Amino acid sequence: MSEFKNKWAIILGGSSGLGLASAKKLASKGMNICIIHRDRKSNLAMFEKEVETMNAFGVTVKTFNKDALNEAVRLEIIKEFPKHSVKLLLHSIAKGSLKKMNNADAETLTKQDFDITIHAMATSWYEWVQTLIANQIFTDKARNIAFTSEGNARVWPGYAAVSAAKSVLEALMRNMAVELAPLEITTNCIQAGTTETPSFLAIPESKKLAEMAKFRNPFSRLTTPADVASAVYLLCKAEADWINGTVLKVDGGESLR
Repeated sequence: MSEFKNKWAIILGGSSGLGLASAKKLASKGMNICIIHRDRKSNLAMFEKEVETMNAFGVTVKTFNKDALNEAVRLEIIKEFPKHSVKLLLHSIAKGSLKKMNNADAETLTKQDFDITIHAMATSWYEWVQTLIANQIFTDKARNIAFTSEGNARVWPGYAAVSAAKSVLEALMRNMAVELAPLEITTNCIQAGTTETPSFLAIPESKKLAEMAKFRNPFSRLTTPADVASAVYLLCKAEADWINGTVLKVDGGESLR
């Protein structure tokens, strides 16, 4: 646990799903946790119980129920961290339009929907990275990680805006991997298999997607948030120093067929 002592993980969108699972895993390994999330009061009681669980590991946990996409919020939150203290920035924001491109019964996907989704699920990652760099918040050999999905290349009705955002996310990952290497920051994406998170369940006909995923998966099960959290933890370890600019698939082989 000394490897992560006094080091922080900033997790954007970490109150549920993959972000929360990653926070819990890293806390159990001795890393301090900062979660920026956006939730209604009705959802906070369950989240606060999870925070108590993390606190029990003897680490410091900070939470901000604020809009991580807001520049003023970003500049406010980084004041909480001393220089060279953040080991990991994990982008797990799942906010985007699920409108269809051709829908006679409801609103059709617009340019504004694309703009909002791509900012929330892609370019906001770059904004946070640049703010942390400008204020010298990253540690040496820091980790910069975001969650992508197989939807970056596959088509599903209602997923066009998110798919576009994931493509932008991966392009940013590749370029940051090269341009931030002189700063000793590694940048990677994790492509989780089909995982029943709140954001996944919001996708139209998600039950059908889950059934297809179980059929495709060699292990005949869905990916769990804990599976993905373990990969985040592995990428934070010193043994992963030389992994940079890659999309790590954590899906049990689901994407192979």
